[in-house]
Amino acid sequence: MKLSRPQRVTVRKAILPDAAAIHGLIFEYSRSYNLLARSLPEICENIRDFTVAEDGKGIMGCGALHFYGIHLGEVRSIAVWPRYRRRGIGGMIIDGLLEEADQHRLPCVCLFTRIPAFFKELGFAEVERGRLPDKIYKDCHECRRRDECDEVAMVRGRLPSLARLELGDKKPARPSLSRI
Repeated sequence: MKLSRPQRVTVRKAILPDAAAIHGLIFEYSRSYNLLARSLPEICENIRDFTVAEDGKGIMGCGALHFYGIHLGEVRSIAVWPRYRRRGIGGMIIDGLLEEADQHRLPCVCLFTRIPAFFKELGFAEVERGRLPDKIYKDCHECRRRDECDEVAMVRGRLPSLARLELGDKKPARPSLSRI
């Protein structure tokens, strides 16, 4: 579902000078445990994952597309400043991230959310969280709510059958220990 763009809003890939604004936005949401906290150095290191929406005055919202491999990506760190909510900004950011996932030919995009109805409208379906071990291994152990998680796991696309690259009949070449 494509949302109409409000006037004067641009959705673009983030650049390094956006890192401080992204950090501030994510920090606001992490204080109430709605997003995982991300340090400024971590955001700088992963700035290429981020997409932002701006109106010429500043960043209105952000989101990131994180790759776990050729089998799975995750939409994460979706945040819109409260004064810009209910204007379609979050949907525009997600549309941009999904277009990027399509460009990279990702067969599946996942996310964890407390607002599944919003993401269902964007084509995501609920899935058992155990089907996403890449995400759980990468982030859930750091979450303050890991033992009482209330987020819904969702996917869009073909859920990978394994969390690792499937090699089919081919076995990876392994150097002999004597040659190492």
